[in-house]
Amino acid sequence: MTGSEERNTTQAEQKAKIRERYKGIDPNELDVIPAIQPADFYNDKSNKRVAVYARVSTDDPTQTSSYELQKNHYTDVVSRHEGWELSQIYADEGISGTSLQHRDSFKKMIQDCKTGKIDMIITKSVSRFARNVVDCIKLVRELAKMQPPIGVFFETENIYTLNPNSEMSLSFISTLAQEESHNKSEIMNASIEMRFRRGIFLTPPLLGYDQDENGDLIINQDEAKTVRLIFFMYLYGYTCVQIAETLTRLGRKTKKGNVTWSPSAILQQLENERHCGDVLARKTWTPDYLDHKSKKNKHDRNQYQIRNHHEAIVSRDDFIAVQRLISNAKYGCSKILPQLKVINEGVLKGFVIINQKWAAFTADDYINASSSVYEKDHRLSDSYQIDVNAGDFDFRGFQIARAELFNIREKTAISFTISTFKFSAGCLKKLPNVLYIEMLIHPKLKLLVIRPSTKNSKNAINWCVLKETEHQPKSIGGKAFLSRIFELFDWDATCKYSIRGERIANETEAFLFFKMTDTEVIYREKAPNSDETTSLLKSNSIHAFPIHWTGCFGEEYYRNAQIKELLDFKNNKAWNTASEGITYVTEELEVTKPDILKSEIGSIIDNIKKADDMHE
Repeated sequence: MTGSEERNTTQAEQKAKIRERYKGIDPNELDVIPAIQPADFYNDKSNKRVAVYARVSTDDPTQTSSYELQKNHYTDVVSRHEGWELSQIYADEGISGTSLQHRDSFKKMIQDCKTGKIDMIITKSVSRFARNVVDCIKLVRELAKMQPPIGVFFETENIYTLNPNSEMSLSFISTLAQEESHNKSEIMNASIEMRFRRGIFLTPPLLGYDQDENGDLIINQDEAKTVRLIFFMYLYGYTCVQIAETLTRLGRKTKKGNVTWSPSAILQQLENERHCGDVLARKTWTPDYLDHKSKKNKHDRNQYQIRNHHEAIVSRDDFIAVQRLISNAKYGCSKILPQLKVINEGVLKGFVIINQKWAAFTADDYINASSSVYEKDHRLSDSYQIDVNAGDFDFRGFQIARAELFNIREKTAISFTISTFKFSAGCLKKLPNVLYIEMLIHPKLKLLVIRPSTKNSKNAINWCVLKETEHQPKSIGGKAFLSRIFELFDWDATCKYSIRGERIANETEAFLFFKMTDTEVIYREKAPNSDETTSLLKSNSIHAFPIHWTGCFGEEYYRNAQIKELLDFKNNKAWNTASEGITYVTEELEVTKPDILKSEIGSIIDNIKKADDMHE
């Protein structure tokens, strides 16, 4: 017998043995011990502590009847069923079912289930229990796994969750309930959008105003004193903490009638545009209809504004000044009303000085400030002429190789992220013994200049730190203004940018010069399947360069030299790089003068005290 025949015989024998074994034994020789069958839901007469859950999604008085009917109905249902005992009625009124976040009674009911106080839950329908598919399925599974298992009966759909065939039906119906909530949310958003487009705005209660029968805002003169005091004190230099303490001491009431003020309550009043007569609709929006969490509207949805919508309590100019002060205060620059400075003479003409703590200015403000020092018909251009003197070597066709292509040890470079920036050690060596610098930007030419400064300058930036015996570069925070830089140069906020520069100097003056179009982009790519905690460790950095570098090693020799012509370096006149520049007024504001503010603050406080004395 060959090896192949032997293997086939062995396999046939194995199969025959398996068939013989699976014929089983005579059923008469087997005793079956039957399982206890679960009682039918309707015929189950065992003792159960039954909880009832009722919910209506709004607190409108017209919904009260639905709310009460649910409670009364299920009280009767439990009392009529033999063996059932009403444990408690849990009810949420005016709460959406798409999230568990604010459903306090519902959460208490689930907790009571976990502590063994409930054996079964009855509710009207799946949509009353939860309109979120994930929450619904997760909860009924958790309840079913408890010992003993806890079931939920949905009366309308006739579903009992301890029935092994219930989950498919429950999943389908809860999906429909969630989609119904989604549709209602979309309809509501569309309705709000239509109202806003017609200038029909929502006007919730606000300190300083009452509403007439038409819903229009009418000044409440007594509350308006508090509003004016808040604005005048902040403009005069008081902090939100100091203002809150003053109002609490004076016993002034909030709109809700509280007499204890917090700094956040003061800030809310200062940031509300309705105090200057305007209305801005849709300051916030809700990205997810399931969790109802609102977020600040950063141009994610349309906004609508009406000026002079109602009578103002404070002037618009005072309101704008307060917003600028608030914006700067977030970055540690308080009590200073920011002003842009633009260089109007010398080689840095058109450059705007950057203050790292000023966040109140837009990208357009920087562009307009730079343009303001030029003649109306002046045009900035990157066109250039080639002038080769007799006897000079003609460099046409030659390129200046880009420094980025070489691994230079002490490179002159600056790097930016959306929140920080940092200079290289080479920059410090190009401006030796300089501890403080100023940054200047030319938005149209896309140039950046770093010039030496002193500690006393309000725009000074400390760019280094002393380590052992030498100064080294440090990371510098710039959240206040870097978003504007990224916007001006159309940079991606998720990337890091590195720019090489050069030192330009004459006998008495020196500064660093950067072309912001020649950037190395560093993109950090997360490793696949990595979580948030390990993504930074496993991420790969991708270095990319501008597409206009394709096919060349650098810039044409004469075009590179033209930079100096743009900055007027070839003229014999003084460079005047230390010019402080002139103030560019982004908007003519007639802000209340400090002496008037002081007088008004004293007058309002005296008036409040006299009124209190009269009431006592």
